[in-house]
Amino acid sequence: MPNFEITKPELIWPGKYDDHGNRVINRGMALPFQVVETMREGRATREPGRTSDLFSYAKPAAEGEWNNKLIWGDNLLVMASLMEQFAGKVDLIYIDPPFGTGADFTYRVTVGDGDEPLPGKDPSLVEEKAYRDTWGNGLETYLTMIEPRLALLQELLSDKGAIFVHADVHIGPYIKALLDEIFGRESFQNEIAWYYYNKLHGAKKRCIPKAFDQILYYTKNPGADYTYHTLSEPRDAPVKKLKYRFIGGKIVNEKDENGKTVTYMSTERQLDNVWRIRCLQPANKGEYVHYATQKPVDLIERVLALASNPDDLVLDCFCGSGSSLVAAEKNGRRWIGCDLGRFAIHTTRKRLLDIPNCKPFEILNLGQYERKYWQGVNFGDQRPVEPDTAALAAYVRFILDLYRAQPIGGTHIHGRKGGALVHVGAVDAPVTIRELNDAVAECAALRQKELHVLGWEWEMGLHDPLAQAALREHGVRLRLLSIPREVMEKRAVEAGDIRFFDLAHLEAELEPDPKNKRKVKVRLNNFVIPDTDLIPEEVREKIRKWSDYIDYWAVDWDFRHDTFMNAWQAYRTRQNRKLTLVSDAHEYLKPGRYHVLIKVVDIFGNDTSRLLECQVK
Repeated sequence: MPNFEITKPELIWPGKYDDHGNRVINRGMALPFQVVETMREGRATREPGRTSDLFSYAKPAAEGEWNNKLIWGDNLLVMASLMEQFAGKVDLIYIDPPFGTGADFTYRVTVGDGDEPLPGKDPSLVEEKAYRDTWGNGLETYLTMIEPRLALLQELLSDKGAIFVHADVHIGPYIKALLDEIFGRESFQNEIAWYYYNKLHGAKKRCIPKAFDQILYYTKNPGADYTYHTLSEPRDAPVKKLKYRFIGGKIVNEKDENGKTVTYMSTERQLDNVWRIRCLQPANKGEYVHYATQKPVDLIERVLALASNPDDLVLDCFCGSGSSLVAAEKNGRRWIGCDLGRFAIHTTRKRLLDIPNCKPFEILNLGQYERKYWQGVNFGDQRPVEPDTAALAAYVRFILDLYRAQPIGGTHIHGRKGGALVHVGAVDAPVTIRELNDAVAECAALRQKELHVLGWEWEMGLHDPLAQAALREHGVRLRLLSIPREVMEKRAVEAGDIRFFDLAHLEAELEPDPKNKRKVKVRLNNFVIPDTDLIPEEVREKIRKWSDYIDYWAVDWDFRHDTFMNAWQAYRTRQNRKLTLVSDAHEYLKPGRYHVLIKVVDIFGNDTSRLLECQVK
């Protein structure tokens, strides 16, 4: 038992203090952000038939111009990285962290156009992990995860700001104890009960049905003039009320000229801490996106109305399906959202793009810096430094083990899986064509016929031509597979949820306008996912065409080998399952040689790109 003195009430759990009574603190580490995509205009904003140009929505933000931010990554590292620029500058925080149920929640992706309804109950849905609950190893694991994140949020919050933490009856008491410790008991404002009156309850015996969640409301500084707006809501029926005035500090009822007390019919009441707002049902096609734990936008709009003003900065570091960011965007707030799941980022992107006049936003990650940090912590000496040879070897063995391959010695060959040799790419650099050629040559020298290459990122333009050249020149069958980000998630590794996806292949072409050579469109011609065994059999049997694998695609008309400037996009929603395979026309205003980058997101959330060249005269 650690030896330390307790001077005030606090929540203690195994791991909070070390054996010497010192507080164990994990604040992550500040890392550089990488802007991987910039959205200047969404589908819902584009005027039908309007031609885009490079000098409108596809241009970068002006110096000092604010872009909202959607960040993919571990929120502990993300918040540590936000600290330098945003400490004390966030006006409202809403988070809906995992409730610690021990369950892994899924996101259900609908496949295809939906022209022909499939039999049974939603068999056209592919279930993917939306997020993995962190409760799996007990309450102390959950508290160890959530406590440092709440501490960072407290530092990011402005003096006038407030935080709203969504919880349930199971985890809520523990989170409140942590919030009291971090923010101070005097900063506690109220506990809001979200009463979802329309929830369907199963016929469980000896169990009171659950009909509400908790939202814990704290301010940063109770002594400051924090933002607060009194809200009202309609009454179920008008109520007769007395009119009164304050005179000399006392309430005095108003009277008419005859001395009778004046009354009026009140149709509204001041909003209290019981919020009667419907929960989302699958039948709500306008909002429900098959995302586990999705919250209704109007719930979060009420939070924004209560404790923020237009243009305030809102943060949600567990943004999930993006409801909080949609609410912020619709109500004129600036926002920063973060999530660990690729489906969360993809779902949120589509929901935001579907908002008319959605303001520009960026998609960021910590990229190679996060991977280097993970490599240093897990395979080095607990510091994100340049890994030594032993650390690199440990990393390679870890990836090979997840791929179920055996390590072997070699210069460019690292392992063997069945009859195939395996090469593992570095965490901090894309797999290059030269790297592949060296691995293929070594494979051929060993008289082996198959090579699997595992990589985090890939040099632009690397795929089918290289595979064909490897087979033609060396007689080596080449498979390129992406290392999934989930290998950095301990729970995913423990649960065996790691899947290495073959790189998909996209075929596309540019279609010039015969009447105006400076106008072009992009046409998708084919999309091939090599490993279709990942799709449930009942769904695979119903897929009619290659485009059924595509959920979203976008075009950057002037890619400069840095940030993908999303100037046009098409995607499926629950209400509109059709996906166009030809983009709108784009007009180049100046002659020159342009690179056109096409990005596809498939039903598994994986990105595939194709780079084309456009010569404009």
